Amino acid sequence: MAAEAPAEAGEPRGLVGYEVDDAGVAVVTLDDPENRNGWSPDMENAYFAVLDAAAVDPAVRVVVLTGAGRTFCPGLAMSRLGAVATGGLRLADRRPQYTPRLFPKPLIGAINGACAGIGLVQALQCDVRFAARGARFSTAFARRGLSAEYNLAWVLPRLVGVERALDLLLSARTFDAEEAHRIGLVSRLSEPGEALADARVYARDLAVNCAPTALAVIRRQVYADLDVDFNEGLRRSFAAMAHMNARPELAEGVASFRERRPPDFPPLPADFDAAAVLDAAPAPFPRPVA
Repeated sequence: MAAEAPAEAGEPRGLVGYEVDDAGVAVVTLDDPENRNGWSPDMENAYFAVLDAAAVDPAVRVVVLTGAGRTFCPGLAMSRLGAVATGGLRLADRRPQYTPRLFPKPLIGAINGACAGIGLVQALQCDVRFAARGARFSTAFARRGLSAEYNLAWVLPRLVGVERALDLLLSARTFDAEEAHRIGLVSRLSEPGEALADARVYARDLAVNCAPTALAVIRRQVYADLDVDFNEGLRRSFAAMAHMNARPELAEGVASFRERRPPDFPPLPADFDAAAVLDAAPAPFPRPVA
């Protein structure tokens, strides 16, 4: 099943492709060949609109993000660099770049080529990343006279450690997919041209075999717990356990396992709030660790 990328009134169409298969895997494609998939406010608005639509679409269980052609996203579109130099890109007019982190479904990256600057920022918003051998990466910002933008100084050290993060940010050097895999920036290496196919196989497994509510809660747990201490993480864990143990997905998961059949999990409810699940008070709550 194919679906056209949503667009707000007045937004240009065609910058972001959107297609959903029969398993519930949506492939979102950054597609601006004139700018080699360079990032722009129009692409940003279109991409976030697609995520908004996919978040509440019961037919979508997992999203794969990729780029059209031979590039993923090499950073800001060349046509927009002048606006940056003159202060013409106003942050107040834009949605925050952490928008994908609030997405309630797994987001898988398929990096098929050049991935730099804000393109790298978007790739690192994905939960799991596949990169094709031959793909090239760079933080890029220092070589344009810019800071580590869009919270990259927070994200990178948590993925690759402080020293490696500083190396990549300070030098803004170009590095290949093999190094990205070796340092933990990407999870899987694919042969050239196969990153999207490999990511779709992985995404399909999640869509077919995992409960959407469980995926939403786990995703929220991991990102939310990065900033809390052990005891708060423990409290949230028990809150999630109390909620999930009372849901019908548990019975279906156990039954399908015992009967050796694929599970029949319902889609993620449009109003499901994983953050509220973690914020609920669990009972009983174990004694905190001193």
